[in-house]
Amino acid sequence: MRARRLPGMAALVTAGVVVLTGFGTGPAAAAPTGTPALQAATTTPTKTPTTNPTTTNPTTTAAAVTAEAPRKTLRLGAKGEAVTWLQRRLAELGYQPGRADGRYGGTTLAAVWAFQKVNGIAPTSTVAARTWRALESPRAPKVLVPNGRPTRAEVNLTKQVMVLYVGGQPKLITHISSGSGVAYCEAAVWQGKKQRFCGSARTPTGDYKTTWRKSGWHTSYLGRLYNPIFFNGGIAFHGALSVPLYPASHGCVRMPMNVAEVLPGMLGTGVPVHVRGAFHRA
Repeated sequence: MRARRLPGMAALVTAGVVVLTGFGTGPAAAAPTGTPALQAATTTPTKTPTTNPTTTNPTTTAAAVTAEAPRKTLRLGAKGEAVTWLQRRLAELGYQPGRADGRYGGTTLAAVWAFQKVNGIAPTSTVAARTWRALESPRAPKVLVPNGRPTRAEVNLTKQVMVLYVGGQPKLITHISSGSGVAYCEAAVWQGKKQRFCGSARTPTGDYKTTWRKSGWHTSYLGRLYNPIFFNGGIAFHGALSVPLYPASHGCVRMPMNVAEVLPGMLGTGVPVHVRGAFHRA
């Protein structure tokens, strides 16, 4: 389907990796007993849109206004009004660039990557003419499930992007890093004993629903997950300190830490999660 046009993490970047302070990992944590630590929004909006939610033109008042980009080439570490414009524009389009502070750091970089991928631009830390033009006239994310529920999450493994729809509109669009696809065997101390864990670092495609969650850091035998929201056994959306430009997790869907901060308040329990596509390494 042809993409539609709309009218309108501080960081270290090395070989396509954005590192905020460390790293995060993936799946396979056993669900804890008891009630999830954080209860989020309900799964169904109070009012169903009268139009088809997957074909509604996803604009907001801010996004619908003609945007004139500053067209100044920006590189990571840049400061100033052009960066502020970039941050505000990304935010009004549903991306999560962080605070509009005029500083081009890692959090804004992850949002730039997500925007570039949705708009068919090879992700780069440099914001130049092609990205500015797309910001003036951006594409909507490709709909993966045309007849999906108005409130749902779609994970595009091909582009490494996740889109959260609320009431039929894309309310949050983020860069992700899914399962690496590489078989692993790792030793870890778990439940007081040193054990060996083997598996396939894969994020399976399919249709799922969000289940249990935890607020803050959750430790599994494969690493630590921030604000995890599980949707397929031990596979979860979660914040991570490393979200590179390629699949790198044990199977979970890693996302920038600032996105993991806001996602629990937007994504409830029992919400459909659709995982589609496959990442092809260059």
